[in-house]
Amino acid sequence: MKPYKIDKTEEDLLEILYNDATATPDEIASQLNITSQKVQKYITKLEEDRIILRYKTQINWQRIKQHEVRALIEVKVVPERGVGFDSIAESIYKFPDVTSVYLLSGGYDLLVQVEGPTLKDVALFVSEKLSVLKNVQSTVTHFLLKKYKEDGDILVEQADSKRLPFSF
Repeated sequence: MKPYKIDKTEEDLLEILYNDATATPDEIASQLNITSQKVQKYITKLEEDRIILRYKTQINWQRIKQHEVRALIEVKVVPERGVGFDSIAESIYKFPDVTSVYLLSGGYDLLVQVEGPTLKDVALFVSEKLSVLKNVQSTVTHFLLKKYKEDGDILVEQADSKRLPFSF
C-alpha cells in the first residue's frame, strides 16, 4: 500500500475527528484557525481517498447487551505463494460474524475477533467455518469475559482510591 501524504492541518483535522466524530466544520475551523469551507474541502477529499472510512460512536455495549459473546481467535495459517496472508485474511474477514482481523508476529499469524449471540454460535463459527478453511492449520479461541478499556475509553466504573494518602 502506497503511503498517503497529508499536511499538518489535515493531520490535526484527523486528530480532532478521531477524538470527537461529532465535531462540526465550524468547530474544527475555529480550532485550526481556517475557514469552515476549507475544513469541508479537506473532509471531502479525505473521505473520497478512503482515509476517513466512517464516523464512529463508542458505546459501552457490555452495560446493555449482557448476553452477547465475543471471542479472540488466534489462527495459524500457511501463507499462499504470491499473496502471502492477504488471501486467507480476506476469506476470513468476509464472514459477517468477524468484526476484526489482524496480521500478527509471534506464534500465530492472524488474530480474529468474532461476535455472536451465544457461546454456541461462536463455537460453531470456529468449528464449521473458520477451522475448515484452506490453509488454516490451527486455532486457539479466547472468550472475552469482561472489557475494562476499549479504544482508549474506560468501560468500568472507577472506584475512589482505597490507598491512604502518604507524604514525607
